Amino acid sequence: MVYSYFPGCTLKTKAKDLDRYGRESAKALGFELEEIENWQCCGGVYPLGTDEIASKLSSVRALNDAKEKGQDLVTLCSACHHVIKRVNDDMKNVEDIRTRANNYMQLEQPYEGETNVLHYLEVLRDRVGFDELKKKVVKPLTGRKIGAYYGCLLLRPSSVLAFDDPENPTIIEDFIRAIGAEPVIYGYRNECCGGYISLKEKEMSGKMVDRIMDSAAGMGAEELITACPLCLYNLNTSTSANKLPVHYFTELLAEALGLKEEVQE
Repeated sequence: MVYSYFPGCTLKTKAKDLDRYGRESAKALGFELEEIENWQCCGGVYPLGTDEIASKLSSVRALNDAKEKGQDLVTLCSACHHVIKRVNDDMKNVEDIRTRANNYMQLEQPYEGETNVLHYLEVLRDRVGFDELKKKVVKPLTGRKIGAYYGCLLLRPSSVLAFDDPENPTIIEDFIRAIGAEPVIYGYRNECCGGYISLKEKEMSGKMVDRIMDSAAGMGAEELITACPLCLYNLNTSTSANKLPVHYFTELLAEALGLKEEVQE
């Protein structure tokens, strides 16, 4: 199966591991990520202004590109997924935004939200299947106690993202089980790490990430995994005595599939 793939800016710079482990693991699992040509930054943040069109156009271009190829669009970065899926919902359901975006872009055929947007984790769950993933594991992470850190962007607004239950998500815990490790459920796994306020209000963000670390460690987690580059950055600034190592979920996926050393080379 071939999917259109939107990597996003950070996966080409600070979050290369999220990208490269994801690509190589996809090959081992029987699907291909075909990077969209000439993609542009999604904007990083979904624009809340109803009259804001310009910052949504890069997402529309990517969505339309996937539509023309007849492919679903896959993302890895939580922020990219959040922005693109919400823009897609706008193009499907908000006539004013759809009309103005299409008028600006002058596409041969108007884009009306036809593309299906998937996060990589949804591909693992809904297309590959966690049972099939488990069969592909050659180096199960037996004995490792791993906490899933969802953050905000994958889960909310749930009516649009439809990724998982925003209050009691299970997809990353199911992924952890599939690669042979033990998931640790803790109270702050879907609480905000501070997001971009870490650039200005470091003390506030620091308190937020320390609470996450304390919550995870208190329930027995020995490490955390995430799909968000900003979350990983913020979590790694924690000064808590309970600070845990944080990894991208794709790194552990590659490790379980026996690909990690090969990718590092």
